[in-house]
Amino acid sequence: MIERRKFAELGGADHGWLKAKHHFSFASYYDPQRMGWGNLRVWNDDEIAAKSGFPPHPHADMEIITYVREGAITHKDSMGNEGRTEAGDVQVMSAGSGVRHAEYNLEDTATRIFQIWIEPNERGAKPAWGAKPFPKTDRSGRFVTLASGFASDTEALPIRADARVMGATVKAGQRVTIELDPTRHAYLVPTGAVEVGGVRIEARDGAAITDVAKVEIVGIEDAEVVVVDAD
Repeated sequence: MIERRKFAELGGADHGWLKAKHHFSFASYYDPQRMGWGNLRVWNDDEIAAKSGFPPHPHADMEIITYVREGAITHKDSMGNEGRTEAGDVQVMSAGSGVRHAEYNLEDTATRIFQIWIEPNERGAKPAWGAKPFPKTDRSGRFVTLASGFASDTEALPIRADARVMGATVKAGQRVTIELDPTRHAYLVPTGAVEVGGVRIEARDGAAITDVAKVEIVGIEDAEVVVVDAD
């Protein structure tokens, strides 16, 4: 089953400095039919204006993955971590027993991110943060695991959940195949139009996938494709 979730129909909010779309219920957007997908709880499509961002605020017991599409995000947290993650790269924060952090766009242009929250395997673990570059050229025409809770994914950023986040870049006309466990839940979002198992998915639409073992993705436009394989 492949269900298209149109970008234009997603919940969202416009705070001026932040324009957000929510694939699942989040903040003031509530849809009882979209509370998550497996242990994937949040997928936010955020545009953060230049010289603005999220001031210090708390999180606990959530795996928070930030995929930077354009611009850069600068992180600072109560554990003493600081870092700047730029387009194509990924950061992960395991909130665990509790952490405060700030995320700012200190750039001169807007920053656009996917922020993904996944429920952890256990509560109250020690908080952690990490970031890593994933060059788009290394993901050209193939999926690379960016963050993972599985020990076999040795090159990925670690998360504490039975899930993985994967990314690929697909050119128009290019075909890429991804193998999935049909008993699990996959969720896919592209930055440009693609076909997913014969279903046209426009830029920033979501595709909720289950009961499928293998999916062919065909580029209609050049696109970055991000997939979460959730429990």
